[in-house]
Amino acid sequence: MALPEGFLPDADIPAPLHEALGEATERLDDALCLADRVAQAKRPTSDADADANVDAEETPSATWLALSEVRRAELARVVALSDFATETLARDPGWLPVLDAEGELDESPPREIWEADLAERLEGAEDEAAMQAAIRRFRRLRMLGIVWRDLCRAPRGQGEEAGMWVTARDVSSLAEICLDGALGWLEHYYAPRWGQPALRADGTPQRLVVLGMGKLGAGELNLSSDIDLIFAFAEEGETEGGRRALSHQEYFTKLGQKLIGALDAVTDEGMAFRVDMRLRPLGDGGPLVGNFATLASYYQDQGREWERYAMLKARPVAGDLEAGAELLASLRPFVYRKYLDFGAIESLREMKRLINREVKRKGMADNIKLGSGGIREVEFVVQAFQLIRGGRDTELQLTSLAAALRCLTDLELLPGEVTDALRRDYAFLRDLEHALQAQKDRQTQTLPEDSLGRERLALALDMADWPALVARLDEARGRVREHFDAVIAPPEEEDDEQNTAEDASHEELGALWREELTLAEARETLTTLGFETPEATFKRLVGLHRSRAVATMQRIGFERLDALMPLLLEAVGESHAPDVALERVLPLIEAVLRRTAYLALLRENPDALRQLIRLCAASPWIAEQLARHPVLLDELLHPATLYSPADKDELADELRQSLARVPEDDEEGQLDALRIFKHAQVLHVAASDIVGARPLMKVSDYLTFIAEVILEQILAMAWKQVTRKYGRPSGHSGERESDEANFAIIGYGKLGGIELGYGSDLDLVFLHDADPKGATDGAKALDNAVFFTRLGQRVIHLLTAMTPSGALYEVDMRLRPSGNAGLLVTTLDAFADYQHQQAWTWEHQALVRARAIAGNTALCERFETVRCEVLGQTRDPEKLRDSVVAMRRKMRTHLGSSDQAGRQGTFHLKQDPGGMVDIEFLCQYAVLRLGAEAPEMLAFSDNMRILETLEESGRLPAEQARELREAYLTYRGISHRASLAKAGSQVEIADIDDHRRRVRAIWAQWMQEDDASR
Repeated sequence: MALPEGFLPDADIPAPLHEALGEATERLDDALCLADRVAQAKRPTSDADADANVDAEETPSATWLALSEVRRAELARVVALSDFATETLARDPGWLPVLDAEGELDESPPREIWEADLAERLEGAEDEAAMQAAIRRFRRLRMLGIVWRDLCRAPRGQGEEAGMWVTARDVSSLAEICLDGALGWLEHYYAPRWGQPALRADGTPQRLVVLGMGKLGAGELNLSSDIDLIFAFAEEGETEGGRRALSHQEYFTKLGQKLIGALDAVTDEGMAFRVDMRLRPLGDGGPLVGNFATLASYYQDQGREWERYAMLKARPVAGDLEAGAELLASLRPFVYRKYLDFGAIESLREMKRLINREVKRKGMADNIKLGSGGIREVEFVVQAFQLIRGGRDTELQLTSLAAALRCLTDLELLPGEVTDALRRDYAFLRDLEHALQAQKDRQTQTLPEDSLGRERLALALDMADWPALVARLDEARGRVREHFDAVIAPPEEEDDEQNTAEDASHEELGALWREELTLAEARETLTTLGFETPEATFKRLVGLHRSRAVATMQRIGFERLDALMPLLLEAVGESHAPDVALERVLPLIEAVLRRTAYLALLRENPDALRQLIRLCAASPWIAEQLARHPVLLDELLHPATLYSPADKDELADELRQSLARVPEDDEEGQLDALRIFKHAQVLHVAASDIVGARPLMKVSDYLTFIAEVILEQILAMAWKQVTRKYGRPSGHSGERESDEANFAIIGYGKLGGIELGYGSDLDLVFLHDADPKGATDGAKALDNAVFFTRLGQRVIHLLTAMTPSGALYEVDMRLRPSGNAGLLVTTLDAFADYQHQQAWTWEHQALVRARAIAGNTALCERFETVRCEVLGQTRDPEKLRDSVVAMRRKMRTHLGSSDQAGRQGTFHLKQDPGGMVDIEFLCQYAVLRLGAEAPEMLAFSDNMRILETLEESGRLPAEQARELREAYLTYRGISHRASLAKAGSQVEIADIDDHRRRVRAIWAQWMQEDDASR
């Protein structure tokens, strides 16, 4: 044994913890024995080196045996209370004597010592892995000292400045030092590749601004807290001195992503700090980094009340601190209003109401942060005064809660006895939180249910036993709740009267749902609600109520359904077509009867329920999507974003973050994340389309953006998976390919033409540009051609594979060279040769609408060059026209309306004469006919810009161009609405007859085809 019997005294350790202390002692003894053997193995054994032998007194166990009695008693207390401390000491026994010798077990050292230590560790880090390991070991060492000091100090829970607040300050300093050290290392490491940001307009350098939010911003982190951050930079520009210039947006985004990984990534050394970026503008859907002008504009024009609350604690914590202070100064008018803003109380009420709902939904009554009388309520009291009065009483513009509490007394906004009580109770709650988290270095605020956890807390808080601790806790929470109620009316009491009235109004609808009304009473009630077929509606409700699915529900699920149905019927009655709305929403209810969390969601969020009814009433397609994918109901909780689709950069950022939360080797999880992302984003587009918030062109743009960012991620995933198995293919000169696939995904049809609809499939062609005779460098080597075929197959699989969330897209590969008979993936040279030598006219027509979507940038550019060369060939006008007309006739014969349909006055939007395909063929004919003499015709793949180019070049009269654009937009608008309504492409001729006639006339003029023959 390395440690003698009784080395860790148990006199001050309660009997219930003796077993835990014994286990910790045994664990440490084993670790010291191992450390001693390692030290002995390293000793020189030759006579010449005898003087260098390590004396027995210098073994790791000897340094422990040299600890004072007081230190041993502290060690016994710490390891009895903290598994984290035990495991840390077992992993690195040498750290204890170091911390003891440096005095860090008694008081926190100056910040400069920590900064110098980390700087020295990082100086030897040659790559990111080494950097991350250095930061994690540094964090664990210093956190050991912090936990030791926190668990050994006395008295506890008294609110004095030398107590909990020092622990919180030390953890915050540790996080800031890690952030700034990692950032500096990353800037230096990537400078040769990315360069450095250009100087600001005033000549000063630019660095990333890292704002600490929440408790980090306040300098009051708990032991195992997340760190909430916002990244910013001062001015746009480009980097200088790197291998290639990056825009500042790209540079700081890359740097921010690396910084997050430096602290947040889980490695063999664990994690330093969890990083949460959701407080930035637009949350997960917003850019990771914003420049000062953009941030100022966002908060001025779009900032929400909860963001004012969040910005109260914002503070520069790393990077360019001066620039960060400048940014926050510019945002101060958003946070602090010039007038007394009593409207802020309602915002806090709503936030607390949401917290209370979450607490109730998840059964978190024992959560000392979020529960009644918890940590959050103390913070709400203080921040209510800051939001209301901070603009006028500028002394309140503080990030620290401790400082703000003192200020409330100085300004006589709260009596001194109230702020003293809040400070003491807050310190007690935070001490309890720290003791909880010190046990396993995990973020938790929930009281334990096991006896060991409870005994540990009692000892940590210097209480006689668990009942004494609970009594003290109940007193503190009761006082906090009392003061909270005095400042902010509790949502429960505030809602009592309203809830009573609602209960009375819902009673009749509840009786209707439970079949307690007669048929006549039910008919009257439903008629009053606005139903046109009350008897059929009642029959439908009775059918659901009596269904086997409802009958076999568990009690809690049935209670949720029973509570929801009156609310649902009332909301349906408020719609413009209750019969239709109910018929569309009930399948969703039936779909979630076994996933009753969604029933609770709708019951607890009336706004979400109203959004659901609104969307289902407007579109059976949306209703079907929600029923098929109930996870999309989460999107209804955020109406602001529901009706505001993200742009491409935001989509890409959000998708990256979604996938980053899923382990890279969890293919099914990543596929589900991709599918949920796609469904959610398409729902946003459809919702904005229904309410008319986005014009038609934007709808197609957004749907196309969604497909593009998904294809980019799919290709990256497929490349990683295939190269992991087969290695990387060789290039033309025999060198290995880089991390970027020398592969391109070409979009044809609606994807290429930026005209995707809600149900569009993807017309794709795959190209590569590696040596066709080369091979991969993996253990399972493949010829390059086979490798890229496998890569293409993998892309298709990832797009089309069915998961619980469905498939991403249907894929059509028939437009590749030689169609289904051709290779799945061809080289760019083979593609070019085919297009020049073998392709039919219709294939060149298809090429008009082709563009590179994802893949190697250089290869995509070369594809565009080939496309322009092929489309820009000189062609015989008559042969071209004859070929286009012949293909159009063939399509019309096979896909257009029958003569009978025409006689009945219906019209196929796409295929009938004068329809969408006529306009598309006109554009394609124009590009092929005029491309040689007018290269500008080759620039675009979408019909609208081709028509604009024809008009601008004088080759199409302005009136005809306008008529074609109006007709095309009208047809596409009808097509979009038909998709949302689950209707077909047949419409009444009368609805579009003017457009149809004009398109036919222009077709006849351009294509010299007798209109009568069509």
